[in-house]
Amino acid sequence: MKDTNKKIRLVDLMICLSDAMDFIDPSVVDHHKRVAYIAHSMAAEMGLPLAQQKEIVLAGALHDIGAFSLAERRNTLAFEVLNPHRHAENGYALLKLFSPLSLVASMVRYHHVPWDDGSGREHKGQEVPLSSHMLHLSDRIAVLINRKKEILSQANRICRTIQANAGRLFSPELVDVFRTLSEKEYFWLDLASPSIQTILSQRLRTARIGVTSKDMLGFSQLFSRIIDFKSPFTATHSSGVAASAEFLAGKLGFARQECTAMRIAGYMHDLGKLAVPVEILDKPSQLNRREFNVVRHHTFYTYRILEPIAALQTINAWAAFHHERLDGSGYPFHLKEKDLPLGSQVMAVADVFTALTEDRPYRLGMKRPETLRVLDDMRKRSALNGQIVAVLGEHFDELDAIRMAAQADARTKYQTAAL
Repeated sequence: MKDTNKKIRLVDLMICLSDAMDFIDPSVVDHHKRVAYIAHSMAAEMGLPLAQQKEIVLAGALHDIGAFSLAERRNTLAFEVLNPHRHAENGYALLKLFSPLSLVASMVRYHHVPWDDGSGREHKGQEVPLSSHMLHLSDRIAVLINRKKEILSQANRICRTIQANAGRLFSPELVDVFRTLSEKEYFWLDLASPSIQTILSQRLRTARIGVTSKDMLGFSQLFSRIIDFKSPFTATHSSGVAASAEFLAGKLGFARQECTAMRIAGYMHDLGKLAVPVEILDKPSQLNRREFNVVRHHTFYTYRILEPIAALQTINAWAAFHHERLDGSGYPFHLKEKDLPLGSQVMAVADVFTALTEDRPYRLGMKRPETLRVLDDMRKRSALNGQIVAVLGEHFDELDAIRMAAQADARTKYQTAAL
């Protein structure tokens, strides 16, 4: 695996996740990036330590991670949000599960607490960090921007609105910092720029992590929780696929680092489902054609979201091609066997196996005989790789135990998060 020793910038991973959330609706495109840019600009203007500036950027990129439904995402774009703390608490519950983002989790948790003449320094007996108030102000500045109009002509209106709410919603100290920034045309032009992602990346010399390192594995697990925890119907799926794919790869002779990469790909294989509204994922009845087509978008989005990170090229192919079939009947690219890496074929088998054996709201998981019949039928139709299906059959009981243990652990994490 040629990507193994390459490094990935953390900010690029977070931007990937932000992009995935933005696909849910055109009205929210680049919102997280604008918030991250404003918050970082304020932190830099205040001379905060570089490490704290980096944390604030990550918090800005992830601040609405707990808004799972389309209605919630649109609600966050109102200047004064109804029931604002629900998605903030959801985001906190997700992010705190990954210890390197514990400070980011606290910032996100309180990013809708109003200043309230200083009373907002605490919320329900807990101290609210100043960075949360910075995030709150940055978020509200961003929602006041009309992306359809010229940006400089909006500056005075936005400044007046923010100033009018100093003390009530926003820290006066932070409002003063914003007013200083607002006098500089570049600040507004950057916010309106289609290259805001590049601007953010150039500003930050963030830490880099190895493609198959422990940290990358942890981040991919975080991604899987954010994907799966959108719905109790899918809360453990990615964990089951990741464990199954790693096991099968090992039995097929993949090297240790390749097996780790396979697990990471399994955690990320449904990343594009962040673009599928939870209203569709949770629908109790059969999907109509339009809804089914929306679900079919997810593998395409997984591929495009990860594509900009060159170091993830192999992992992306293994993850995003899991609905491709050897005979070319899969989607979204209709690749045939000769164009599908073996890792992608492993992921396809792991995904089908997990979907068949896990419990779903409308049925219990299939037992060994029925599962193997379905897999063998797909092999006969040249949909799945026969060698991989055969290896799965030889080790079915061991694999199923590993799959169940991984999903039980994910279920515990889901219940602990109490989303």
